[in-house]
Amino acid sequence: MNLRIKAGVDHFYDVRMMSHKDVVLLSRSLEIDIAIDLGGYTHRSRTELFAMSVAPIQVNYLGYSGTMGAEYMDYIIADQTLIPEESQQHYSEKITYLPNSFMVNDTKIKVSKRNFARQEAGLPGVGFVFCCFNNHYKITPKVFNSWMRILSKVDGSVLWLSKANKIIVESLKKETEYNGIDEARLIFAPRLEFIEDHLSRVKLADLFLDTLPYNAHTTSSDALRMGLPVLTCVGKSFASRVAASLLNAVGLPDLITNTHEEYEVLAVELAKNPKKLKTIKDKLAKNLPSAPLYDTPLFTKHLESAYKKMYERYHEGLESDHIYVERLNSSNL
Repeated sequence: MNLRIKAGVDHFYDVRMMSHKDVVLLSRSLEIDIAIDLGGYTHRSRTELFAMSVAPIQVNYLGYSGTMGAEYMDYIIADQTLIPEESQQHYSEKITYLPNSFMVNDTKIKVSKRNFARQEAGLPGVGFVFCCFNNHYKITPKVFNSWMRILSKVDGSVLWLSKANKIIVESLKKETEYNGIDEARLIFAPRLEFIEDHLSRVKLADLFLDTLPYNAHTTSSDALRMGLPVLTCVGKSFASRVAASLLNAVGLPDLITNTHEEYEVLAVELAKNPKKLKTIKDKLAKNLPSAPLYDTPLFTKHLESAYKKMYERYHEGLESDHIYVERLNSSNL
């Protein structure tokens, strides 16, 4: 990825060892118009650069799922599922609305030709496979208890999670037993070296169970790309509306629920009603080839349009304001 980025830009500067001040001075000397903060308030981010005005237009995007609450950030990139107009008041930034989903995906990633068998992945030969490959800190007690109730109502089903350190694994197993579920029904997937192999392995699952209040982001996008339905419960915050954004972008709003109760009922229904689940999978498979969520050139045009609108407003002496990017079709490119 590092090499692809370097090959795709006019100039690449490694500023890891430079002070905040020197990075800001470099940016200003290059007359950069728009600076994008892909980290926000996360590990190893450099928010100080933006506080010092690294560029005249500063944008919060992708890495931090929410407002930065800072007057020095001008825009946040989102879509109308993520931030409904009635929620604009809760953001210090002006909202830049992309027409499909805010999430970018890489069309150049190909699925490996490796065909995984259930036994190879440690899964039972028969039975329904629920999965969630989110980071474990997204699994709240309320979400986990929902999952346990779902397992209790679907005989022979298992829950497939990403593997973590020993303490986390043991804690989750203990909580499973506490809920009256055999810990053997909790299965952990080790990290694979190549994302292409992981994408191929994902297809072994039957239904992806999302987390709330912090949704699946890349893991949800990966699942849908592979034809695996994602069940989510939508909230009011940015982080709790990401999966809904992705589902809308692949034409599958059927899997967006509004309460934990609805979420559990639908999970059980899909596990017990193969015809209904197949209908949803068939719909996803039909939509995927034309889904804007995985059309990188189209996404690029929408993002470029957003940046142009920001630039034009600034050079016309106008204050930042909400931006609505016009929807294009692949045929318009």
